[in-house]
Amino acid sequence: MRADCAIDTDGRLTFRLPPTPGAHPQLLLRLRPKKGRPETTRHVLDLELDRSDDHRHAVLEPHPSLDEGRWDVYLLPEPGAERRRLRPGLRDLRTLVDSHLRDRPSPVAVRIPYATKDGFLALRAWRRTAHAEARAIDVTNRAMTVTARLHGAELHDDATVRLRLRGTDTVRSLRPRTDEDARGFSFTVGPGDLTDDGGGAARIWDVFLRPTAEAPPVRVGRLLDDVADRKHVYVYPAIERDGSALRPYYTVDNDLAIEVT
Repeated sequence: MRADCAIDTDGRLTFRLPPTPGAHPQLLLRLRPKKGRPETTRHVLDLELDRSDDHRHAVLEPHPSLDEGRWDVYLLPEPGAERRRLRPGLRDLRTLVDSHLRDRPSPVAVRIPYATKDGFLALRAWRRTAHAEARAIDVTNRAMTVTARLHGAELHDDATVRLRLRGTDTVRSLRPRTDEDARGFSFTVGPGDLTDDGGGAARIWDVFLRPTAEAPPVRVGRLLDDVADRKHVYVYPAIERDGSALRPYYTVDNDLAIEVT
């Protein structure tokens, strides 16, 4: 069975299903557990009857926000009945295309309906105290410049961009160029900024923003549009210099990272 879904500007998500058997069908959202872990988090919605055409609909309100992760969508014909995996029908995600233009309060909550690799309906959800949305990445033959906007917090004069070498405590700090509204910022990274004294093979630097010296680091990524998985969609060229190459990319969680090889 297929389920249509549409999301509005407030993040309210409406599911619509064709006529279903059962007097009290429900929609089950299941947070996909990590490998080897049991299921622990579920969310159940009642499927209300549309008497005009006997279709069913359920509404997932913006609050409370979903835990961060991937949520699989099922039909429960009756409470306690065996669940049935749903396939995606029409997905109206037009309101998400330019959602990065709207400033988000804290916590920053995002959900994007998408089709899994095996063709089933799922939701990608993020929930973060604050989020730095990458808007543009300009790569030249000498450096890369990232333009971004902070949501859920404000920038201060002592704000820094922090590039952390994955798996280590090594950090490189950069001073961003900030906009007057204390939200927009940009920074430039060149090969010389990411030298690793230890040498070695490929190195991954994760990108964070610290809005003020006392604030916890905020991940820089791209979450505020209709693309649930952008790692293999947004591919950037490498900057080659002195026998090494620097290339920005998005991780499996849509966070920004820089690979040096």
